Amino acid sequence: MNLLASMRYLVALDEHRHFARAAQACFVTQPALSNALRALEEEFGAAIVKRGRTFVGFTDEGARLLASARRMLHEEQLLRQDMSSVHGQPQGRLSIGVVPSAEPIAARFAAMLHAKYPGTTPVVRSMSSQEIETGLEELTLDMGLGFIERVRPGVGSLRTLAQYTEHYFLVRKANSVGTQGIQFGEPMPWQAAAALPLCLMTSEMHNRHIVDAAFAKAGAPVRPVLETNSLLTLALSAVSGAVCSVMPGALVGAVRAYGELEIHPLTEPEVNTPIGFMVLASERMSRTLDAALTLAQDAAWLRHAAVHSGLLHA
Repeated sequence: MNLLASMRYLVALDEHRHFARAAQACFVTQPALSNALRALEEEFGAAIVKRGRTFVGFTDEGARLLASARRMLHEEQLLRQDMSSVHGQPQGRLSIGVVPSAEPIAARFAAMLHAKYPGTTPVVRSMSSQEIETGLEELTLDMGLGFIERVRPGVGSLRTLAQYTEHYFLVRKANSVGTQGIQFGEPMPWQAAAALPLCLMTSEMHNRHIVDAAFAKAGAPVRPVLETNSLLTLALSAVSGAVCSVMPGALVGAVRAYGELEIHPLTEPEVNTPIGFMVLASERMSRTLDAALTLAQDAAWLRHAAVHSGLLHA
């Protein structure tokens, strides 16, 4: 039995929650994956997977084995990167979980990381804050970019590296005929914005909790006419002119190419949300993660991102 391969199958089954999709992700047939998992059960003398007509979940023994599988695969990745990385040039994948509002910044960071270290392969995944925190703790992510205010100092196993402060804007179709590019309007109180037809992120997103809290503090709880977990939908709904959107500065910078838009900084209250990288607090890290943190600590990369967005505050 190839123990590492079987551990990969186990982790893939947890990620996909479906036998066929897990097998496809591992480039094996479903019978091969199922047979490998049964061999694991025979090897350890315990049921691992709860089986029904479809995947049901893991037994208690399976959950413990799954945690060990993640640690084994993580150690294998560290070893491979140690063996293949030479002369300060790391080699390997780096999995980055990012909250949707920070996607434009994560994309620039990943591109700059690869440009500086061509042997790295950043993998950027859009995820909720909770999914990022869970992924870091379960070793399925190497680093996250998101709302570091959620991580309380001295609590848990995550450490943070602050990057910039997120501010919010009301974005809508410009009234001026023939307007080209983004036009800056006067600051707008959150209370005034609440009276407009709004597209907001869905309730499971931490961004929505921040926005809802600002509206509540302004004495104007809001009911959006449209909700989405897609940044593209959030942006294009404002471009359409039918609704307005509340967007963070990084996203506004990303849609500046769209014509006939105007933005209004939202005030009363002022909302300043710190965004930063998160990693598992561990003494040992991969070569690619070490390189990424070195770049993250270099203020030059963030100045570059700020120039492109025009709306960041480091």
